[in-house]
Amino acid sequence: MRTLDYTTEELGVAPRLRIALVTETWPPEVNGVAMTLRRMVDGLIERGHSLQLVRPRQTPSDTALRGGALDEVLSRSLRLPRYEGLKLGLPARARLIREWTVRRPDLVHVATEGPLGWTAVTAANKLRIPVTSDFHTNFDHYSSHYGMAWLRQPVAAYLRRFHNRTAITFVPTAALAAQLSARGYDRVEVISRGVDTQLYSPTRRDDALRRSWGLAPGALAVMCVGRIAPEKNLALVLRAFSEIRRQRPDARLILVGDGPLRSALAREHPQVVFAGMRHGEDLAAHYASADLFLFPSQTETFGNVTLEAMASGLCVLAYDYAAASEVIRDLGNGGLATLGDADGFVERAVHLACADELRAQLGAAARSSAEGIDWERVNDRFAEALLRIWRPGLAPAAVAQAPARVRGADA
Repeated sequence: MRTLDYTTEELGVAPRLRIALVTETWPPEVNGVAMTLRRMVDGLIERGHSLQLVRPRQTPSDTALRGGALDEVLSRSLRLPRYEGLKLGLPARARLIREWTVRRPDLVHVATEGPLGWTAVTAANKLRIPVTSDFHTNFDHYSSHYGMAWLRQPVAAYLRRFHNRTAITFVPTAALAAQLSARGYDRVEVISRGVDTQLYSPTRRDDALRRSWGLAPGALAVMCVGRIAPEKNLALVLRAFSEIRRQRPDARLILVGDGPLRSALAREHPQVVFAGMRHGEDLAAHYASADLFLFPSQTETFGNVTLEAMASGLCVLAYDYAAASEVIRDLGNGGLATLGDADGFVERAVHLACADELRAQLGAAARSSAEGIDWERVNDRFAEALLRIWRPGLAPAAVAQAPARVRGADA
């Protein structure tokens, strides 16, 4: 078996690009942005493209990968204030200009808006390399949760200026695209998110895990997964669970994740199960072993946990925005509350907690919906969009077939 190296549009095959991807978060850091980027990088490599990953050094012993379809450039870093576990990449304009002059990428994609990202956009523009960007995080909204509400407008202005220096900004939902366009973002395109339905599956339900949470057979496990931090609105989860316990004394609340509020909440709510950070199959088993998933955040651009919970066969209750507004039909495959209506959220949570048959039906429908949200299709669209920016007007027939799929066989 050999791979054919023909890459011309005449063969109906998309060109193979060398893409520099710049990000200030990357696995093993655990957050939605890092996990999403890992998936998209893997998807680009599978489609025949090569990647240069530009990221902050995560630990003193961190070493860069070299060679193959993925190589790395590590920048100096600084711990992000009040956000344990994440680093800011320090400015690296001169270094990137040197790197990209010696080995020029076809396109630069900047996934995060910190100092490293800003200087990457500057370097790409100076060298006249096409540059694209992602909008993953509402940093301007976060400022009010960390005692810096006065920064909201300056941060919003910085983000708008940052993204308008790129050829296009990719966002995960149509609603966010409309919001950013209304706020003065010039060029916005929707590239959604997928979910791994083999990893996240109802088949991973674990009765022994449920017993370790103190649940009797038939009892109710209410779960929330995410960073235990002010911007996640966990006070509403605790309020909703308190009301659920009035109707379902057998219920337990399980919070999966870590963050700056964990110690204080654990002291104040000893009855809550704090499961800590979970990964891979262990995380998937936690999802599948719950019965009701509450997601009260109002600061998400997407919310990957929504899809992961749905794929796990859970009935999900969320506010009607971000991923939930795109994939959940109220009382069709989950539950929705009007954004900002805390009383409505609590009322619907109690209703779902007490309706075992309905909750099971919604969980089964959620799983069915998740099975149609495929990472392969998402990655096809992302690769196609990058090719269009690299070469405007590239024929759709040429981008429809990924290079990695062109194979020839020798006997």
